[in-house]
Amino acid sequence: MLRRNLAASAFLGIAAYLFIPLSILGLALGSGLTPAAGATGPAAPQEREARAEKFVSAKLRLWQERLNLTDWHIQANLVRRRALEPQTLGNIHWDTDTKQATIGVLSTYDYKLPFPEMLEDMEFTVVHELVHLRLASLPRSDASRRVEEYAVNELARALLKLAKQ
Repeated sequence: MLRRNLAASAFLGIAAYLFIPLSILGLALGSGLTPAAGATGPAAPQEREARAEKFVSAKLRLWQERLNLTDWHIQANLVRRRALEPQTLGNIHWDTDTKQATIGVLSTYDYKLPFPEMLEDMEFTVVHELVHLRLASLPRSDASRRVEEYAVNELARALLKLAKQ
């Protein structure tokens, strides 16, 4: 019971840490950047990769602004599966001293989803990794990793859902 309450408290604390500044800033969550719903996407693998790179770059800039991370230099790269941990679709590495970060997003070459769904998944990965960055100042440990991952997933889903309203 204590473990469940601790996890719930941690989740609520992280949610408050993220959502209160967003609501105070009054960030507008609507945009014209969509993964071209209904489109099957380009047939050539190189064209799929190029379009996905542009999409990920645009979404990175959009969400970087929304999450008030504009003082960071952040780059997103499409990476092959071997560059990621097993069972993951992305990662982030950051340096708080220099405020630089690099996000790795699974390449189109390794995706099995149709193009529009793949782009939605890539946007989720970008938001997920940026939420990790937003929370970088919080203490972390091996014990808190699972709770943090759960909270980051829920926050990313909530932010994307709000953006679609």
